[in-house]
Amino acid sequence: ALPPGTRVTVEGLFARVPARRKFLKSERAELAACLDVVRRLAMANPGIGFDLRHGGRRLLAAEAASGGVDGRPTRLGALLGHDFAANAVAIDLEREELRLGGLAGVPTFNRGVADHQFLFVNGRPVRDRLLVGAVRGAYQDLLARDRHPVVALFLDVPADFVDVNVHPAKTEVRFRDAALVRGMIASGLRRALDAAGHRASTTVAAHALGAFAVGAYPAPVFPQAPPVPEGSPFPLGTGAVGGQLGEVHSPWFAPVARAETPAPDAAATMAAFPMGVARAQVAGTYIVAETPDGMILVDQHAAHERLTLERLKAAAAGRATASQLLLLPQVVDLDPVAAAHVVEHADAFAALGLDVEGFGPAAVLVRAVPAALGTVDAVGLVRDLADDLAAFDSGMALAERLDAVAATMACHGSVRAGRLLSVAEMNALLREMEVTPHSGQCNHGRPTWVKLAKTDLEKLFGRR
Repeated sequence: ALPPGTRVTVEGLFARVPARRKFLKSERAELAACLDVVRRLAMANPGIGFDLRHGGRRLLAAEAASGGVDGRPTRLGALLGHDFAANAVAIDLEREELRLGGLAGVPTFNRGVADHQFLFVNGRPVRDRLLVGAVRGAYQDLLARDRHPVVALFLDVPADFVDVNVHPAKTEVRFRDAALVRGMIASGLRRALDAAGHRASTTVAAHALGAFAVGAYPAPVFPQAPPVPEGSPFPLGTGAVGGQLGEVHSPWFAPVARAETPAPDAAATMAAFPMGVARAQVAGTYIVAETPDGMILVDQHAAHERLTLERLKAAAAGRATASQLLLLPQVVDLDPVAAAHVVEHADAFAALGLDVEGFGPAAVLVRAVPAALGTVDAVGLVRDLADDLAAFDSGMALAERLDAVAATMACHGSVRAGRLLSVAEMNALLREMEVTPHSGQCNHGRPTWVKLAKTDLEKLFGRR
């Protein structure tokens, strides 16, 4: 009388094997492990429906999705949440006889632990260090080291290309060409993330709205208005003098110069720019831009840091990194070990436009800096790079070292918080963000911009 399918009931686990039962974890921990196994099976088989119950409660319900492999996005959205589906990019790459598919979260949609990385080989859930390392490499300059991406990747390979019997639980595998697999995963992820452009996680705006909750801040205290003489033609509190409104000067808000009469096609102009049009600068740090359907807040330092990093990486990849010779070479004093590390990596620095050489046992000489950085403190830059080299993992690949070096350089060459920008500078920053990959997050994985839709603003003021 049962419908087609399989029903598995687990109860009294190891009731007759007390030695094994003694080593079980708590009921909650074992249930979580069971749920994880079923969730991974459900991800790998979107055409099959899954229903998991415990103690009369339904913990997982995934209806069968039509379309086989094409039903994966629907199944992943149901199991990992709609936020993941809305903040993920599709992976689709074929190389020789290998195919990689699935979804990968944008860098700003991340977690503090790596428990949301789901990897499958020929439909089998695995926990392979090679695959995890390839994912980490793909996100290496997009996330802070204590943050982890959310991905669900499906790798299909010929049966004779993989050995699934290297682990009793078959959770680890060995590939005939491990380098090919690692490179395919890294390039597939990077290609998809590059295509995402300046996109950032939609959950960032929700967190921002939460910070605007009514009552979160004390009521503002305004200065008392001066008394208005009897018979004044101006209403109380307008502060009008000679027909012009008085002006309140604030160290936090910098109004920008703007045309007295907006252009007739101002709305069309905004619609042409995804990041909107600059309207003001707040606290010398945040750019306020207007869009047809809301407003965007941009962290100018974080955004410019990412733009500078991408310029450095593009120049290094094309072997056309421009250097700016210093009028007078600068000597940087370091301890002997740090100086030796800097000289050892002089070729890597040169690929990014930084020309250094040894200058005795405890100093280095800086002859040129990357032109993309503009005016930069060469001494401070080299000292920070020396600190980075001391902290590098000895097993870090050359590409990862170069990315770490470029990230430090980008930080030194970026627009600082607290610097007032002109309207032209702010709009130029917005336009460059629109065409630069990964500009939605800084070099440490934090968002560079937040969008508040018009409906969000209406909710803040009780209009919805």
